[in-house]
Amino acid sequence: MAAARWYHRDISQVVAEGLLAKAGRDGSFLVRDSESVKGAYALCLLFQRHVYTYRILPDDEGLLSVQTIQGIQAKCFRTLPDLIGAYQHPNNGLVTPLLHPVHRARPDEDSDGEDARGWGHTVPCPGAPLSSRTHIPQQLHQRLQEQVHSSPASDFMGFMAEYLTHHVQLDLEALCHGHSQLRHLSTALATACRALHSEIDFTLAGLETLARVFEPPVSPRSPAREQGFLNSDPDLELLLNKLSTVNHLLSSLERKVLKSLQETVSRHNLALPSVAVAPPPAARPLAVQNFEVKVGKSQRAALMVDVESGTVTITKRGSGSTEEVIPQDKILQLIKYQSMQSKVRLVCARDNQKSLSKDFIFPSARKREAFCQLLQLMKIQHSNLDEPELISVYIGTWNMGSTPPPRSLASWLTSRGLGHTQDETTACIPHDIYVIGTQENSLGDREWVEFLCASLKTLMAIDYRVVALQCLWSIKIVVLVKPEHQRRISHVHTSSVKTGIANTLGNKGAVGVSFLFNGTSFGFVNCHLASGSEKTHRRNQNYSDILHSLALGDKRLGGFDLTLRFTHLFWFGDLNYRLDMDVQDILTHVLKKEFQALLAADQLTLEREKNKVFLRFSEGDISFPPTYRYERGTRDTYVWQKSKPTGMRINVPSWCDRILWKSHPETHVVCNSYGCTDDIVTSDHSPVFATFEVGVTSQFVPKEAPGSGPEALACIEWESIEVILKTTSRSKCYIEFHSYCLEEVQRSGENTFQNCDIPGFLKLGWSSKHLPVLNPILPDPEYLGDQHLLLSIKGVESCESYGECCLAVRSAIGPTAQQFETFLFHRGEETGSVRGWMRVRVPRGRCGTRERLYEWISFEEEDAEPAAEAPVRPKP
Repeated sequence: MAAARWYHRDISQVVAEGLLAKAGRDGSFLVRDSESVKGAYALCLLFQRHVYTYRILPDDEGLLSVQTIQGIQAKCFRTLPDLIGAYQHPNNGLVTPLLHPVHRARPDEDSDGEDARGWGHTVPCPGAPLSSRTHIPQQLHQRLQEQVHSSPASDFMGFMAEYLTHHVQLDLEALCHGHSQLRHLSTALATACRALHSEIDFTLAGLETLARVFEPPVSPRSPAREQGFLNSDPDLELLLNKLSTVNHLLSSLERKVLKSLQETVSRHNLALPSVAVAPPPAARPLAVQNFEVKVGKSQRAALMVDVESGTVTITKRGSGSTEEVIPQDKILQLIKYQSMQSKVRLVCARDNQKSLSKDFIFPSARKREAFCQLLQLMKIQHSNLDEPELISVYIGTWNMGSTPPPRSLASWLTSRGLGHTQDETTACIPHDIYVIGTQENSLGDREWVEFLCASLKTLMAIDYRVVALQCLWSIKIVVLVKPEHQRRISHVHTSSVKTGIANTLGNKGAVGVSFLFNGTSFGFVNCHLASGSEKTHRRNQNYSDILHSLALGDKRLGGFDLTLRFTHLFWFGDLNYRLDMDVQDILTHVLKKEFQALLAADQLTLEREKNKVFLRFSEGDISFPPTYRYERGTRDTYVWQKSKPTGMRINVPSWCDRILWKSHPETHVVCNSYGCTDDIVTSDHSPVFATFEVGVTSQFVPKEAPGSGPEALACIEWESIEVILKTTSRSKCYIEFHSYCLEEVQRSGENTFQNCDIPGFLKLGWSSKHLPVLNPILPDPEYLGDQHLLLSIKGVESCESYGECCLAVRSAIGPTAQQFETFLFHRGEETGSVRGWMRVRVPRGRCGTRERLYEWISFEEEDAEPAAEAPVRPKP
């Protein structure tokens, strides 16, 4: 089969330009998949240090043609190689003939025998004819992937994938020559099943023992059992005999036990007692919590928080002390001091319409956070809102090491252990949403979900509802919500991406879930990336593949970077990034709890600083020891040496298990805990948890009907927009504007200003005349304050995106234009920046925005610097 080395599949525009710039010769070219039209291609051509992109489109009959300059008649070709060959000659409408193909780099094999992009095989050229014999292994390999949905052993699948890739062709050729025995298949199966013999021996012995208990004597053993059950002969016939015996015993055992027990009941005239079904436990009311605090310099006091009654009671210590009871509706504001992490100010209303401030100092920052969380919960429970404005989200990730979990997951599900953990006064407050991600999970899907639901019911006395379950072999994600929130969940989507061997095996990869909670979009991604200290680049590539291929969220936003499609995106799992440090130095720092020194050598931290992965994501402070690689059964010892067939492998202690998030600008999300357990020891990984306080929006109901008055429309106006792109293209561009507050996608005119004075960058500008005035579907400031605009900068010729960004509408509401500036992203890469001036006009008489439940808690420095002056707006 011919290999089209100039065809680079689905690489991004930025990567394509980088390859052409490295080639450096006029006429250098490559072909990649189009990002704007499914089934189309993009021809990228270098001329005079600039990259020109042409679309190759198929017609209704599948013939391919290049969109070139006007006046040149388009030619049609059956295959892509035919098209490329024709355009190697001049005068075909391109800026220069196709002279120098830029080939794909052949990835080197890593130590596990997995290459970075596809086992090192050549990529078939689109449209090239294939021989039927060569195509059969590919079809079989695809069928194998389609049939596997649970969690088979990765070693077994490796044997099967090896056979389908390298040996099925040999069996096929033998069959064509009249040999009916599939010798290579027999060898592959015998090798893959070798470990099964001992497992069956142990299982069969146990089953026979149990069978003898209920029906002595046991049925005669099969000849295979007598002849060779204790040897390790991998002969398939012997294995089949064993399996037949196991099948017979399993199918008959339940009938034997049932019959035996029924005979016992009848013989002894026993009456089976009726089992009363216990009513489900009621949700536990929150207990009254007490906090010891200091008031002023030395005065001690006790704060008693009663969430159910909605009061805070202050009792000062000492003779003649009195109690002061403050109802929740009198608490106006809670101010956390940043200069002193244990100090808080309570601002209360008084009858004389003046407010009173009280400062309290808690024994620790954790106690202060617990107090603030309880007051927040009190405000939520006693608010008159029909829909929540603030919810709590729990994220958990755990590589279970292919072993069953312990009987209790209490410490994990209540965020207790090491690091930034929940205080005991708030640990058992149930969260609104639980998202559990696991890797190397050997339990069945249903068994795992039932175990999680039962665990939460035991801890929280709540029957959580399953929103979604998505699995890729042993990688699983489960989303559970409180029953009262089930009706608020909509538009649930799930997806998975394989990044294992050849990007076709699911032993590594990601699973994801997305949904709307009323008006707020959530995305959750659980992944298991490539292992090995030396595979940082491979992990980065895994991240990029997942980002590009995971199909989540609104399909209308499919052209946008995955990280921009959701109000809140949480990404977690066994990311497998390691510490680049000598193992003895790591152990010394862990013993001294010098985690900052270790984080300086953390691969994920370093790659994020280089903008290679997780651009503009956030992560909580790491104040817990590395979660991998522990000795199973204890958390006192790291086991950093692992024997493999290729020799001794070093797995230094590392923070493999991580939780990160990214949210739209001017939204509310606070990480309240980030840590790991210290008492779950069945795996060589410790479970990791994080909890979040997240602001959400609901369906807005305007007080006035849209269009009821002559000034009922709001408008979003632009004075100017300037874009800087990392590109060697000279293409004219336009801007697309997407938002849920718009009836349809809006588009600007072509840019009115352009220069490329700085090599590798293209500067573009739009004046107000070439930018559309956007009219939101509702004009109310309260509604507009929750909206966001997604912008995409697209090339006029290719209609492909050079970069996308997200802007908050809230900060631009008012009579004067406000400046904005942010970065552009595309497929996980930073591709430039955008800045400009925008103004959101609202009709007169419309009410302003009201304070949200999460806005009554604020942060303040005691010696705060004066606010910086706002930027001066240039004259239009």
